[in-house]
Amino acid sequence: MYRSHVLVCGGTGCHSSGTQKILDCLNEEVKKAGLDKEVAIVQTGCHGLCALGPIVVVYPEATFYSMVKAEDVEEIVNEHLLKGRIVTRLVYNETKTEEGITSINETDFYKKQHRIALRNCGIINPECIDEYIATNGYEALGKALTQYTPDEVIQTILDSGLRGRGGGGFPTGLKWKLARANDSDQKYVCCNADEGDPGAFMDRSVLEGDPHVVLEAMAIAGYAIGATMGYIYVRAEYPIAVDRLNIAIAQAREYGLLGNNIFGTDFCFDIELRLGAGAFVCGEETALITSIEGNRGEPRPRPPFPAQKGLFQQPTILNNVETYANIPQILLNGPEWFSSMGTEKSKGTKVFALGGKINNTGLVEIPMGTTLREVVEDIGGGIPGGKKFKAAQTGGPSGGCIPTSHYDIPIDYDNLLSIGSMMGSGGLIVMDEDNCMVDIAKFFLEFTVDESCGKCTPCRIGTKRLFEMLEKITEGKGTLEDLDKLEDLCHYIKENSLCGLGQSAPNPVLSTLQYFKDEYIAHVVDKKCPSGVCKALLSYVIEPDLCKGCTLCLRSCPNDAITGKVKEVHIIDQDKCIKCGVCKEKCRFGAISIR
Repeated sequence: MYRSHVLVCGGTGCHSSGTQKILDCLNEEVKKAGLDKEVAIVQTGCHGLCALGPIVVVYPEATFYSMVKAEDVEEIVNEHLLKGRIVTRLVYNETKTEEGITSINETDFYKKQHRIALRNCGIINPECIDEYIATNGYEALGKALTQYTPDEVIQTILDSGLRGRGGGGFPTGLKWKLARANDSDQKYVCCNADEGDPGAFMDRSVLEGDPHVVLEAMAIAGYAIGATMGYIYVRAEYPIAVDRLNIAIAQAREYGLLGNNIFGTDFCFDIELRLGAGAFVCGEETALITSIEGNRGEPRPRPPFPAQKGLFQQPTILNNVETYANIPQILLNGPEWFSSMGTEKSKGTKVFALGGKINNTGLVEIPMGTTLREVVEDIGGGIPGGKKFKAAQTGGPSGGCIPTSHYDIPIDYDNLLSIGSMMGSGGLIVMDEDNCMVDIAKFFLEFTVDESCGKCTPCRIGTKRLFEMLEKITEGKGTLEDLDKLEDLCHYIKENSLCGLGQSAPNPVLSTLQYFKDEYIAHVVDKKCPSGVCKALLSYVIEPDLCKGCTLCLRSCPNDAITGKVKEVHIIDQDKCIKCGVCKEKCRFGAISIR
């Protein structure tokens, strides 16, 4: 037994900030202090507060140290672990009170969350199957195999109201029921761990922090539909997740939890990994299946749906990581427990990756129905620098921008669809008053153009034309007629693209046209970018009343666009100005403005 456990975040974000050095130093200092038999050093998954990494939590006190550096380790060991004195300067500010150090669960970031998919992330060692088992791991699989029939498992998932967390929101139990109803000698269970949305890292964090939950859920799904083989399709850009999945699969096989005669029954099931090369389109289910088969990742026409003819033309179910992460808890706690959370048509919780103009960048899991305002202001800590909230993008390139007029909308599948956005896999990008919404639409369209597989003309050519029109507008060359053409083309692409990715590609444009049309009009009529983002529409001007003639701007200009003499007002030649902003940055008198 150890008297103290030191949990070190081992997620990708903290690793990039120096987790490995901290682990090495901790092991060295603990041994040096003679505490190696009293203190356990545990590498965990993501704790959620990614902006504060690397994170170190010391139990039993549950002291939450943030932004820890390797040079801080010696003090933590000598003061906290050896002498019992908390190193206050490293403690996360929100846990400090006049009474002392409070629980991290009482902070604004955590107290409104309810962690189901993320329940073990930041708690257990993801590379140790025994720690997963100690938190009721594989108990749900044992319960399913020994107490439930396959139909009863499916009915439990149906009764829970769980919908697919990959973006479409299709009822998970119904998908399983359709696959079970199709007779075949071979069926497959697939996991979508491709996660290609910009700013999304929900599935990666589950795989890094709790890989066994996905294996257990896939085995349960295999039992339910009559499959003996599963595939996890994970992008190769997730090396930590891939390593931990490989470790977890090997451990599960060793314990007899994958392979033949699981739990002494006649049920046999195994899982293999397939690495994706980072193609966004392989997040679409039929393209992902095609890629697993060894072919170029391109979508197929539907019907037939994968539950009828999927992988290798056999009945297949495909769910994403977060969907699977809910399955064991539903079986253990019952469908009523899960359906008691959320809204009428969107049960349970949803994991979001908070990013953009937000103080608490990180990973959160909230009950469905939580408002956008609560997520941004309470959990996310608001907008940096006292700026005003302008919009939030949900659903990545397939989603839409939510304006301040819908700031208090309860987040669920149907509410988001009703205002021109969508849940997506869970990326939530926050924008403030300095963001240009035309530029935001162009950013997502550029991504979609690059990632289009090119199989169908509406997506391959249509998104390219959309992007060119947006580029024309941001360069000040657009007209009011272009705005009408832009909207018409969006509807054409939505109605005629082959797969869901092409059909949803125009969403960022349509939502910004709906809620921020005044910005588009300013770009095409006034030839101005109200947010001062689109460079082609900016003019740097020297204010005569403020210019001191110090020549600093003149000497700093990289293109010799500024003229003037010492102690005389300077002038910027607009034809030569490349709008780099160096002059404004260098001016000490605030004499240069943007118009």
